[in-house]
Amino acid sequence: MLGVCYYPEQWEEPKWKEDAIRMSELGIKYVRIAEFAWSKLEPSEGDLQLDWLKRSIDTLSEEGLQVVLGTPTATPPIWLVNKYPSILPYDENGKVRGFGSRRHYSFSSSDYIRESERIVEIVAKEFGNHPAVAGWQTDNEYGCHDTILSWGSEDLKAFQRWLERKYSTPQKLNQAWGNVFWSMEVNSFEEITLPHMSVTEVNPAARLDFFRFSSDQVVAYNKMQVEILRKNSPGRFITHNFMGFFHDFDHFKVGEDLDLSSWDSYPIGFVEVFPFTEEERVKWARTSHPDVAPFHHDLYRGVGKGRWWVMEQQPGPVNWAPWNPIPLKGQIRLFTWEAFAHGAEVVSYFRWRQAPFAQEQMHAGLNLPDDSGWSQGGKEAQTVHFELQQLGELPPSSLAKVALVFDYDSSWSTRTQPQGKDFNYNVLTFRWYTAIRRLGLDVDFVPPGADLSGYSLILVPTMLHVSDDALRSFESTKGIVLFGPRSGSKTKHMSIPSNLPPGPLSQLIPFTVLEVSSLRPGLEETVVGGEMIPNGKVIKWRENVEIGEGTEVLATYEDEYPFFLQNDRYFYLTGWADESLLGSVFSFIAKKAEIETIQLPEGIRLRKRGQLTFAFNYGEENWSIPVTATLERR
Repeated sequence: MLGVCYYPEQWEEPKWKEDAIRMSELGIKYVRIAEFAWSKLEPSEGDLQLDWLKRSIDTLSEEGLQVVLGTPTATPPIWLVNKYPSILPYDENGKVRGFGSRRHYSFSSSDYIRESERIVEIVAKEFGNHPAVAGWQTDNEYGCHDTILSWGSEDLKAFQRWLERKYSTPQKLNQAWGNVFWSMEVNSFEEITLPHMSVTEVNPAARLDFFRFSSDQVVAYNKMQVEILRKNSPGRFITHNFMGFFHDFDHFKVGEDLDLSSWDSYPIGFVEVFPFTEEERVKWARTSHPDVAPFHHDLYRGVGKGRWWVMEQQPGPVNWAPWNPIPLKGQIRLFTWEAFAHGAEVVSYFRWRQAPFAQEQMHAGLNLPDDSGWSQGGKEAQTVHFELQQLGELPPSSLAKVALVFDYDSSWSTRTQPQGKDFNYNVLTFRWYTAIRRLGLDVDFVPPGADLSGYSLILVPTMLHVSDDALRSFESTKGIVLFGPRSGSKTKHMSIPSNLPPGPLSQLIPFTVLEVSSLRPGLEETVVGGEMIPNGKVIKWRENVEIGEGTEVLATYEDEYPFFLQNDRYFYLTGWADESLLGSVFSFIAKKAEIETIQLPEGIRLRKRGQLTFAFNYGEENWSIPVTATLERR
């Protein structure tokens, strides 16, 4: 089904009816509204103006449209900021981030939590049982504009309380953090400072705990809203619209309180903000890289426990990237079908009409800003609507053969202590995902400790701290498990394991990491593959290891240190394999897992949904589909 994001408060009321009629004609079923409307709902303290929103919901309902209502907490109005300036977030340099855009609040502000509870309850009580309200979106894009980590006095007090709950005594905290180093010991939790603005590097254990604390604050804030909505609006789904390539909080933990996940898909915009090479950015400028959108489709399908939407689908050029090209003709249609192929229940376009004013006036919509006709994205949405009618109801997604274990804690750990400037968890996981998708395989994302039964191959790009739950899940699976470099290299308190890396993983693959080397750009190590895999290159990171009893070496570096290790069904890479070498390793490991593969061209991707196989071509050359297919018309 199709949806759209709509802002009735931004248009004259006579337009609403016409817009609703045209939405229905386009095949739109769901309309998200009001996520930024606090100043229209409450122009001044206590002055509630809710009638306009009811009229807009009624107008949409009259045309058979269902509403996803957003809680308006992403945009606190100026009167609230003036009354409670403590709600504002602070950047890492201690400078306040003020009013004038959006997301200008700290998750730790007690005043803002209380005010959020109040406005969410008002909106939920007023509209929670409206027959046209099908579901809710909490807030909007938690963390957009780098707003998860805040460094003000409210955040400090909340961090101190969090640490006291976690460690109970300053002595236990000192021990966990290794505060004997550089005389960092504290005598009370009130002496704790935020881990920033120090003379040199802050304690990595403190920094990692601040990431964990900040994530927990988001989880608690979202849970607060969910509980209010469930109480006052029973029977409606609740979601949140997550973002792309953003790891500042644990999405799996937020997802535990949601009925389904959703995300905002801007694949072409992300080409400019992800650390692609300049050659890649030029190549994929008007189509996006073939794995940008699918990576997140699969991630958020996992976060949503199988249920997910695209809440905002890029309809044309955006406004927020360094460069914002027009997508190639047909690309919006491709993005939409690709989301459905990966299991989306709804694809909702952002936005209905391009706004001719304010910050996003250069962001395309389905309609041109003067209402003179459809944009190219609008025309392609029409095409998708027709095609959906022809194809009929899509089958449910089934379990993939491959699982990728995605670990937010490892993202925080590698940012806290990268050791090599370009060791980036975002990049590592994306490159692994691309390599396995080039073999024509579907992928499920799972959190650490998840049930891995049913998967033939489990990929762990890296997992610095291997928890007891994660270790048990690896031990209990019958599938092949491949670990990447740095796995098992840290304790939960960001220190080196007493038995050296890979810590608890040495129970699965007996070996010890003796030294590590981060490799600057241009510095690489040659891998000698022998009979198992072709020769290749390691970049960014390598480890010198000593193998233990039972561990087999499948490939080495030129200096004969091991690169590729195996013990029974467990495998480990001691370095960051480049694209070619990683492809060879994955071909080998998929064969070990008895998974049939097909080597795809650079711009081609396949995806199965039930009995349907979808093929997507991001390239310039035609490609013959290697499967027989029949389009069943219903």
